[in-house]
Amino acid sequence: MINIVDKRFRFFWVALGLVIFSAVALGAFGLKPGIELSSGSMLTVNFAQTVNEDELNQELETLGYGGAIIQQTGTGGFLIRTAELSTQAKNDLENSLTNRFGAVTEAEFNSVSPMVASETARNAGIAIAVACVGILLYVTWAFRKMPHPFRYGVCALLALGHDALLALGIFAALGSVLGWEINLMFITGILAVLGYSINNTVVVFDRIRENLQRGISPDLAVVVNTSLSETLTRSLNTSLTTLFVVLALLLFVGASIQNFAVVLLIGVIAGTFSSICVAPNLIVAWERREAKRLFRRDEPAVDSSQG
Repeated sequence: MINIVDKRFRFFWVALGLVIFSAVALGAFGLKPGIELSSGSMLTVNFAQTVNEDELNQELETLGYGGAIIQQTGTGGFLIRTAELSTQAKNDLENSLTNRFGAVTEAEFNSVSPMVASETARNAGIAIAVACVGILLYVTWAFRKMPHPFRYGVCALLALGHDALLALGIFAALGSVLGWEINLMFITGILAVLGYSINNTVVVFDRIRENLQRGISPDLAVVVNTSLSETLTRSLNTSLTTLFVVLALLLFVGASIQNFAVVLLIGVIAGTFSSICVAPNLIVAWERREAKRLFRRDEPAVDSSQG
């Protein structure tokens, strides 16, 4: 039997390190909101002749769009993000680019007002908050016949916080290098991570409940370790097959769901770790009141492999 519970403080240190890394990345790089969350206009254009990014950037500065963000698309066109453009302003911009570089084809245009962007950001925050509260209440209710059911809800929510924060931190670090912006697909990815992670965690918690009811041991650590061993293969296989699907989305579907796929990829890996190594072990640590032991190394580990 794999002894996971006795190594719980090592896993706690790994989780804490990942959380610190994510917090530092968020503080250092931040998350760049897309137009859906911060307002503005996004224009995708294709040029008949070859145009390099420096030339386009210089022309935009000449036209008064010095703060524009330019990204080259996979088809050779350019995505130009500016402050909110009216229909007339967009047409004037396209005409000016045509005069400078030749024929211009508009591939896509999106514009979001500050009011709509503010409302969207607020609703996204509410959606995440409601999801977290709902998960806490559901897990507490689902394990209401267990001793201290609220602990199961809190530990599950802490594991979800770890997963979400890790996804945010890694995305912030990658985004600072690759120029990624968060949008509604990013928010959808975070919510999907919460749903996937809680599913894995509840599977483990449910096996703990079954083994406690069977009375396999009076020691909670033994029960949790046995439950983890019994569900480990199932959890890993589920995560592996999910990763195959997410990788296929990321590689073959395209940039339209890039944020969703990247966040979900990070979240699946983080959720697998937290559902096996964090959430169940937090139950044991809480039961034994071991919070102070996280910063002490002088106490021997308790062998949970013996019934």
